[in-house]
Amino acid sequence: MLLSRVLFRTLPLTAAVALAFASNAQAQSLVEMYEAARGYDAGFISAKAQFEANLAKANQTLGGILPNIALSASASRTYFDLRPDNPTVQVPAQQRFYGTGSAAVTLTQPIYRPAAWAAYRQGGRLLEQAAAQYEAAEQDLLVRVSQAYFDVLTSEDSLASVQAQKTAVGEQLASAKRNFEVGTSTITGVRDAQARFDLTTAQEIAAENDLRIKRLALDLAVGMSNAKPKRLADNSKLIAPPSEAVDSWVSKSEVASPAVRQAQLALDVATLEVDKAVAGHKPTLDAQLAYSGVRNDGGNATGAVSSHIYNPSAAIVLNVPIFAGFATQYRVKETVSLEDKARSDFENAKRNTAQATRTAYFGLVAGLSQVKAYEAAEASTQSALDANKLGYSVGVNINIDVLNSQSQLYQTKRDLAKARYDVLVGNLKLRQAAGTLTPEDLQSINSLLAP
Repeated sequence: MLLSRVLFRTLPLTAAVALAFASNAQAQSLVEMYEAARGYDAGFISAKAQFEANLAKANQTLGGILPNIALSASASRTYFDLRPDNPTVQVPAQQRFYGTGSAAVTLTQPIYRPAAWAAYRQGGRLLEQAAAQYEAAEQDLLVRVSQAYFDVLTSEDSLASVQAQKTAVGEQLASAKRNFEVGTSTITGVRDAQARFDLTTAQEIAAENDLRIKRLALDLAVGMSNAKPKRLADNSKLIAPPSEAVDSWVSKSEVASPAVRQAQLALDVATLEVDKAVAGHKPTLDAQLAYSGVRNDGGNATGAVSSHIYNPSAAIVLNVPIFAGFATQYRVKETVSLEDKARSDFENAKRNTAQATRTAYFGLVAGLSQVKAYEAAEASTQSALDANKLGYSVGVNINIDVLNSQSQLYQTKRDLAKARYDVLVGNLKLRQAAGTLTPEDLQSINSLLAP
């Protein structure tokens, strides 16, 4: 059933507190950060509360088809004062108090109420729609936390690469200065190296600021202070490419996507709303059972004898609408137009989901190929750097050749690291687009992290 897919996986309070106050030196895995975010993210908590509210609202529709029982009671005390206007009438004056108490229990069982049954079926659709909304919020949280997690790792790698490049450029600058001092190179090599060193320093400042911002974003996403993500244990190990064709993923998305399911359920609700409006022309039939009793304490206006009266009754109540000032007719027209709108929204949701699934699929496939290309480029640029260093040492190449090779190598390293992380997030986005993403999908990524 749909509801089995949205069972709440709340994090125990003790675990949440422990994660919130984790030491800066203790790195957390992706699963740990996601579990912390479930108890902190306001959007996700709001979706959970909305689901619970819609569950209660759906159950309210039972009142239209189940028996309704009502109890009523009243009590009164009356002063009776009889004074004949005509003295010749032989009726004595009377002054007395008498009391009347009554109680009734009435049971009403709807027999034929088409609007109530349509509302009941609507309640079930609304509940399923709320479940789909909750599932979409869960998937969105999974992707947002994962993106923030790997954004930090990408920024850390970028900063480390820039710092390594700065060190290498610094060594090249020192070498150029020594060669200039001994007269084996020109001042141009020194100036080229100095310019590249200054540029790398500026890049280091930008990388440090970017890392600071990405860490703040991760803290905000998971509700931690100074969250520290674990790094990949083996950079050469990634997920396998999709084993199914793109059309298979699109077919999955048309059934499993929360967005498509919400649109489909919205169309069902709109269709049932038309049924409710049309039911305004139809009669209703109810069965009623009542048991009432009246006690006259001290008599009544016609006599002073106390009594009890019991009135059990049964009735069939038929209500036939005849004319409602054209309100029902125009209500039917309104709901029919809204049904057409819901049908168009459903088609639009299917098309957008199919497009998003294809985009995520080809993005993942391209990302995996890009990783392999960057790995080959890393090896090539490393060989080119080694050759340029050798050529520079024997006087064949100039300093700018070495600096350019260094810059290309470290840029390739940064691009490779980012491509690896993008592949991991891209896999989650593909499953999100297809509607099959669950928290268990984080385990395969978690297994790639350092222990």
